[in-house]
Formats: sequence, structure tokens, C-alpha cells
Amino acid sequence: MQKPGKKVSFLIAGAAAGALVLSGCSGAGSTGGSGDSGDDTITALMVGNPQMEDIQKLTADNFTKETGIKVRFTVLPENELRDKVTQDVANQGGQYDVATVGAYEVPIWAKNGWLHELSTQADADSGYDKADLIKPMVQSLTGEDGKMYAAPFYGESSFLMYNKEMFEAKGLTMPEHPTWAQVADFAAKLDDKSSGVAGICLRGLPGWGEMFAPLTTVVNTYGGTWFEKDWTPKVNAPEFKEAANFYVNLIKEHGESGAPQAGFTECLNTFSQGKAAMWYDATSAAGTLEDPNASKVAGKVGYAYAPVNKTEYSGWLWTWAWAMPKTTKKEDAAWKFISWATGKDYEKLVGEKLGWSRVPSGKRTSTYSIPEYKDSAKAFADITLGSIEHADPTNPGVQPRPALGVQFVGIPEFADLGTKVSQELSAAIAGSKTVDAALNDGQKLAEDVAKNYQ
Repeated sequence: MQKPGKKVSFLIAGAAAGALVLSGCSGAGSTGGSGDSGDDTITALMVGNPQMEDIQKLTADNFTKETGIKVRFTVLPENELRDKVTQDVANQGGQYDVATVGAYEVPIWAKNGWLHELSTQADADSGYDKADLIKPMVQSLTGEDGKMYAAPFYGESSFLMYNKEMFEAKGLTMPEHPTWAQVADFAAKLDDKSSGVAGICLRGLPGWGEMFAPLTTVVNTYGGTWFEKDWTPKVNAPEFKEAANFYVNLIKEHGESGAPQAGFTECLNTFSQGKAAMWYDATSAAGTLEDPNASKVAGKVGYAYAPVNKTEYSGWLWTWAWAMPKTTKKEDAAWKFISWATGKDYEKLVGEKLGWSRVPSGKRTSTYSIPEYKDSAKAFADITLGSIEHADPTNPGVQPRPALGVQFVGIPEFADLGTKVSQELSAAIAGSKTVDAALNDGQKLAEDVAKNYQ
């Protein structure tokens, strides 16, 4: 794998600086930075997923009560979070002491020197038990020096979720390992627009980490790839076009209403309210779906492995993790929060206070030995672990790849490339552009990226 060099590092920093100027320095919000708050307060930026909303609820009465350290949270949707954290970290803004970042960013940012390494603190923290962290998650957050640069908050792959009652009503049976052809057939049979029920929910919201998280796994299993091993771009190759056309047409014919604006959160709401028969997305969604306080389909959901075409498995590999920007002046307090948020006791706290199905799983082996969790997660725990274990970021498709990543390409330029191509494909879902035209434009963008590596 060719590693991004200094030229690429400067590119992402420059892009972030430009974004900051264009946004009118939007990073300077009312939340205040690490230098603006007292010694007993740290600032945290995090994505607005259910697991993060839970930690926001639990922090004051538990972490703050135990340590005296207050946490000032800023919560943003996924795309906005990515923009804001990149602006702050790349430009050394110093606004946040801790932030949730993903498996895509961490190795790149570690190479650029933007993050504190956490292995030293984790190894010295006798109660942390770093060895208990699931190995693929740690590997995805490890820098070239072999040190961990973020601590996994939860880990995930992807799988297919389906409404068992709807399937039973139609006399349909979901196989444990479905193909995409079978899924499309099910969607056609279960689609009931007159009742407000979509055959399937799939992300159509632009964003390299929104639409292209599921779509790139479809591309992989259809035999496509963003780049071949020698960095030859393949965005408008027949396999990529076949996969994208399949995905877009499936949404247009049997997907949710408002699909061009539907990301993870919107599909979670749609499926949990019984407004879709199937949903292909993150394994981490299962905890919310099985919570009767948050979901109308709790106890009615079935789970199957990510649909395939030419490959045996196709699930992605991801972790949302807590990282500490190099700019923080509160390293000790920041580590105390990260240690608490990603430790064994936190998972027990969530189970006891909020319900065991809501435990942020997929990061610690010990989680799967907790009797209460095993009982509450029996519908999805095994298939979640199986999906994580079979996700291969070094070989996710049918051909060798030049960079790590299942649902992304592990280079700095992919954030911009994937987002721009997703915007074109979202327009195709809306009916204002063809998929082939969108990918022909995407090929030109990919060719520009490839020049940095060929």
C-alpha cells in the first residue's frame, strides 16, 4: 500500500483551511474551546448517533460526579461533524479536547501528527484492559508506529435488517446470506406505497461516509473498485456502473420517500417506525431497533448478513472512536474521559441505566460475556461479530487494492472524491441526472486523484 506523503497531507490541511475561511470561521461557536473553559471542564465534539446521545445523558451523573470533570458537548450530524472536526484538527484550532472520529481519519491524521497517541495511557491504566479491545478495531486505529491513536467507542460492520412480521404476512423467508438479487425481489413484493411502507431503506444522502458507506460495499461485491492496485481509476467501469445503477434503481423503485436527503439517522427513524420492510446499514443500529422505548419494531426485526453478488461476504468495517487532538491543554482530563467512555464499566452502566440492547458493542470481547447483554442482544450479537470478523479492509472485493478500506479508500483525497461523486448520484436518485453520466464525471475526478500516486 502506498502511503500518502507530505504533498497529500498539505492538501487536506489546505482544504480544511479553505473550508474554514469560506464558512466565516464557523468553528468559533458559542461552545468555547479547551482554552476558554475552566480546568475542570473539557470540550467534546461528537457525531449525533444514538450511542453518543446516550453518553451525553450519562456523563454528568456518573463521570463528572466521580471525577469532578465537566464535559461540554457539541453534537452534530455525521457530515457536519466530519467537516467541523477536520477544520479544527487540521488547522490546529484547539477548540476541542476530545472528538469522535472514524477508522478512515485516524491513520491519516496520526501520520500528520494531529493526534495524541493513546497507547501509553492505555497501557499504564491498570483498569483499562487494552487487550480486551477487539483486534480489528484497534488495528483500524493504529498508526505506522504501531501505536493506537484513538480508542474505539463502538465497532460495527453492516448487515440487512428486516421486519419479520411483514415477511411472514407475505409468506417470504429471508436467508441468512442473501444476494442483492433476492433483496430486490423482496423489496418489490413488500413495497406498499399506499400504506406508506417502502420495500427497503437505503442511504441516498450525499457524503463519502453517508451514501457511499453502503454503496461501496455493493460496488465491491459486484466486482467493482474505486482504484485498481496500480491506481488505475475504475469509477466508470462496467462493474461500478452496474452496482450503482442497481442501487439507485432499487431506491427509486422501492425505496423510502425523500431518499436524496436520507442518511443513517433518517433510515433509522423510517425503519424503527415500521415504514420500511428492510434496511441495509450499520450493525450498530440493532441496539436502538431492539429498544422498545425508541422503536416500534422492537422484537420484530430479523438480521441477515450483508447481501452479496460475486463475493462471499460484503459487510463494511468501521468504528467511531474517541481521539485527543494534539492541541488540547488538558491531556490528563481528556484521557480520563476517554478511558471512562471506552472502558468495561461504561458498557455495564449503559446496560443498567438505559437498557442492555443499547450497549455500545463491537469494541470489547468481554461485552459478549455479560449475561444480560447476551440475552438482550441474542437476535443480532452473533451475526454482528461474524460480520466484523469477515470484513477484510485489505481485500474487500475481487481484485487487489492500493489502499486499506472496505467502504472507503484510505487516502486523504477520498473524502472529497467520494462526497462529490455521491452528490452526482444523489441527483440521479432525484431524477435529474443519469447514473452513467454521474460516474463518467466521477472518473475524471478519480483520474486527478490517481496522479498523486501513480
